[in-house]
Amino acid sequence: MKASTVLASAIALALVSPLAFAHKAGDVVVRAGAAMVNSQTDSSEIKVNGTKVAGSEATVNDNTQLGLTLSYMLTDHVGIELLAATPFTHRVGVKGVGAGIDGKLADVKHLPPTLSVQYFPLEPSSKWQPYVGAGINYTTFFDEKLTSAQKANGFSSLSLSDSWGLALQVGTDIMITDKLMLNAAIWYIDINTTASARLGGVNKVKVDVEIDPWVFMVGVGYKF
Repeated sequence: MKASTVLASAIALALVSPLAFAHKAGDVVVRAGAAMVNSQTDSSEIKVNGTKVAGSEATVNDNTQLGLTLSYMLTDHVGIELLAATPFTHRVGVKGVGAGIDGKLADVKHLPPTLSVQYFPLEPSSKWQPYVGAGINYTTFFDEKLTSAQKANGFSSLSLSDSWGLALQVGTDIMITDKLMLNAAIWYIDINTTASARLGGVNKVKVDVEIDPWVFMVGVGYKF
């Protein structure tokens, strides 16, 4: 028998074979996978000593890390979830400031723990468990490292303020066994920060940045 036929038969068997319960009150579900932060960056114009530099802006690139979630089912249909991850690293850049300065400014790390309440509309016996969620995100920025070129330009003391914001989520679990599952989830997270630095030791540089990322995660989960 061909390998493809065996695989197809195994999948079909998994879909039609009876399971105990997919999710029920008291279950603890751990999920892990690749999580990508897709930044939807919108920044104010950069200010130097309170004066806007016309046409300037800050940029933030995307990054992928190990995503982890821990969920507890309060009832058969309602759960609470904590989203965590290994630290994301983003390249922060500037545009429209001037020749020799435009480009990469620094590398910055952040952690975005998010606590959500989830709703699972289908019955606990369903192998397919879609869900929606809403909650609160706290993002902390740290380990801001200016590039050597920007240090030579006179930049110093870069810092980004932490952020509190709302988070929305959709996702689904597909049960492989009564314990093991595949998972896919998407979050929209409201993340706003103010970046500040010094230029030439005396000039104050500041910019407000709305990162507001989509976070995509695909992985596996296990129910205890």
